[in-house]
Amino acid sequence: MPRGLLTVIASMFVVGTAVGLPVLLWLLGLIRFGDDILFFVLAEILLVSGLLVVTMRDIIRCGLAMIVCFGALAGIYVLLGAPLVAGAQVLVYIGAISVLVLFAIMLTQTKSAPASLVFQTQAVGAALAAIVLAIVVVIAVAATAWEAAAQRVHTATDELAALLFSDYVLPFEVVSVLLLAAVIGGVFLARREEGGPS
Repeated sequence: MPRGLLTVIASMFVVGTAVGLPVLLWLLGLIRFGDDILFFVLAEILLVSGLLVVTMRDIIRCGLAMIVCFGALAGIYVLLGAPLVAGAQVLVYIGAISVLVLFAIMLTQTKSAPASLVFQTQAVGAALAAIVLAIVVVIAVAATAWEAAAQRVHTATDELAALLFSDYVLPFEVVSVLLLAAVIGGVFLARREEGGPS
């Protein structure tokens, strides 16, 4: 079978499972329609994109999968009633850290370097550690006496935003200028290395 066909079949299987499993659980009455299904879909996106981050060979695509992973986590925060944490997730992790990682990869990658990641030699040890960690998590979840779900608390996001952008606007501006200086310095250093010492 050609490799492209296998990729298409695997992608269709993943998408079918991601859509079909929450619907099947809803039909069986194990989850409610609405927030539960949305949480399930976001959790699936989070897990699949997290697996893609550590298994794909192209480092740029790994960075893009990391952005999808952070976006799904922000959606879960919104479902949990924490819009401020979700906004911080989008601004800090997607807007700053992921973009910074992608810029660093693109600026430091030379034309002679390989564009693909080489699998590490610690794969067997990492797989064993992941299995042990999964067993510990399952045991901890099974041993916990879960009580009824708590009600969502109202977070005063508007009051916090007014405070941050009135009394603490100067630290935000200072950080933005520092980040801009870091990006300009990185571009300057990358251009100077291309042309040789100046």
